[in-house]
Amino acid sequence: MKNLFVFLHKRWAQHGGYREILAISFPLVLSTSAWTIQHFVDRLFLSRYSAEAIAASLPAGLLNGTITGIFTGTASFVSTFVAQYYGAKRYERIGKIVWQGLYLSLIGGLVMLLLIPFAHLFFTIAGHPLEVASYETIYFRILCLGAAPAIASSSLAGFFSGRGHSLPVMWMSFLQTGINVILDYCMIFGRWGFPEMGIKGAAIATVISAFAAFGIYFLIFIREHFNIQFGTRKNNGFDLYLFKRLLHFGLPNGFQWFMDMAGFSLFLLFVGKLGLIPLAATNIAFNINTLAFMPMIGIGIGVSILVGQNLGRNDINTAERSVYSGFHLTFIYMATIALLYVLVPDIFIKPFAPRVYPGNFEEIHRIAVVLLRFVAFYSIFDTMNIIFASALRGAGDTHYILKSMGILSLFVLIVPSYIAIIILNSNIYTAWVIATLYVIILGFAFFLRFLQGGWKKMRVIEPSVIE
Repeated sequence: MKNLFVFLHKRWAQHGGYREILAISFPLVLSTSAWTIQHFVDRLFLSRYSAEAIAASLPAGLLNGTITGIFTGTASFVSTFVAQYYGAKRYERIGKIVWQGLYLSLIGGLVMLLLIPFAHLFFTIAGHPLEVASYETIYFRILCLGAAPAIASSSLAGFFSGRGHSLPVMWMSFLQTGINVILDYCMIFGRWGFPEMGIKGAAIATVISAFAAFGIYFLIFIREHFNIQFGTRKNNGFDLYLFKRLLHFGLPNGFQWFMDMAGFSLFLLFVGKLGLIPLAATNIAFNINTLAFMPMIGIGIGVSILVGQNLGRNDINTAERSVYSGFHLTFIYMATIALLYVLVPDIFIKPFAPRVYPGNFEEIHRIAVVLLRFVAFYSIFDTMNIIFASALRGAGDTHYILKSMGILSLFVLIVPSYIAIIILNSNIYTAWVIATLYVIILGFAFFLRFLQGGWKKMRVIEPSVIE
């Protein structure tokens, strides 16, 4: 016990230790928690509006996020460039790389707008019930309007978080969440002079809050003292070389996000074939899982930043230490949440009980309790997925992450789920066994890659910067 105390005390204070991880990650944990609360409240309100609305919100939102995620994941990789430039003291390059992310957001926004006329095809082909598919189409189309500012905000957030200044990201998330929650209440139910719009109102609230966050982010980014030190206004030109470099490292990150989201989106589409009640129970379980998952993402981002900064200054030992510090903290947190899922599931599930169709919810509740046990089990392994993938991402090993995600998503999640649900007509629990195995195998794939150590020689910034 004494040796453990000495280890923890030493690990707390040293570079790459618990204190340094928490200093960067805690605001990001709060930031991702705010994002989680935003989506949780969004769907909580919809669950109290109608069963069809809550059933439609997650598939449509996931599909929209899956496609947008290609661009958001690429733009968010700006933070790794910023971290390595910052560690290497090449400050003049920071403003320019952020602008390349902003130019990317224009491309991503245009792509999403072009998908609007075809939105109904996604859900009618999936064979979802007519009313649910109608809600899904409305939700998806409106969310497409907010894609560009959401992508741009990912790039601007990287300017702050990549330098280790994560508090502005936290406050911006709080603001965006507050705007969204208030507008949700007004627009879904028709309060304070707003018309009752249901799921349409939820989507409009999300888009408005995205534009508000981007506007404030941008005004801060172009302030004079940032312009002087990092060239946030004077280095605003399109740089083809740097843009290609962002795409080379960032696009695999974006497609990794796409593959992850696509896998679970298809999983949900398959589950929709089982009927409204299994789909609604799965939606609720995934939403509850998000409550635990997103704070872990905050620690993962902190790990990625510290890996990037320390590789920028060629401090390999501190980079490695920061990864294991992040893993220790995340594992303890996730194990605690998993225990609560098993022991007191109702505190997570009952807020979703709708005021309409109460007869349906008893069956939904029964299934959701069992699904939360699956979530509790695979969440322990998800810590490896998040932390070690974040470490590889901070070094620039995004091509491996993409390949692993693509192969495992296809052959461990999508194809088995299709066979089990569509061909063999298996039940909801068989589907969740498959999803659980996917998360476990993926976590070990990233952990083993990290142990091989090739990431220690990788950089995303130009060779001249690190020589």
